[in-house]
Amino acid sequence: MVIGSCKVFLRAEWAKSLKDKRMIIKSIIDRTKNKFNVSIAEVDLQDIHQSIVIGFACVTNDASHANSIIDNIINYIDRITDAVIEDVEIEIL
Repeated sequence: MVIGSCKVFLRAEWAKSLKDKRMIIKSIIDRTKNKFNVSIAEVDLQDIHQSIVIGFACVTNDASHANSIIDNIINYIDRITDAVIEDVEIEIL
């Protein structure tokens, strides 16, 4: 069993309140859950309205498959939001 996990750090300069931030996060999480079979949630910096940290994980039987899933999700998140991806942390266990 291989577990792939990833933290995606995003910046949304136009988010002026936590309500704006929550709308962005809800959209990203809902759309990603519908397209991919992964667990996904906001995992850090919940009180900073322009910084978003989303974490997700997948379980598979091959490390290269886990990497492929993670890459596809990162590219998908980049396409569906105007928030800028600042950093990505990937861990394969």
